[in-house]
Amino acid sequence: MSVVEQYARAHIVTDEDEDDPGAVPVMLTYDPDTDPWSIRVGLPGPQEWTFSRALLEEGLRAPAESGDGDVRVWPCGRVQAVVEFHSPQGVEVVQFDVKALMRFLRRTYTAEPVRS
Repeated sequence: MSVVEQYARAHIVTDEDEDDPGAVPVMLTYDPDTDPWSIRVGLPGPQEWTFSRALLEEGLRAPAESGDGDVRVWPCGRVQAVVEFHSPQGVEVVQFDVKALMRFLRRTYTAEPVRS
């Protein structure tokens, strides 16, 4: 098994007065051949973020952030987690079910790089 890809349903959190658009599909990707320490989160549209797999795991238990502060993860109650992405264009806040993120993390730890 090489690349791990998993869709997760997430809610984009916004302060706009619109109705909640509901859950959107988010692609979680882990490629041990490219970077065994990182994961990618593909948001709707062309947005994709790469950050430490350890950051995601740590953030499911307690608030955590990347060294440069552009990604923050924290638990939100017992069944949800929030991932916050900072860029020059603004902040994107995404709320996930913890079960989906835990399932993805378990799959990444069983993935092995392809041997040449």
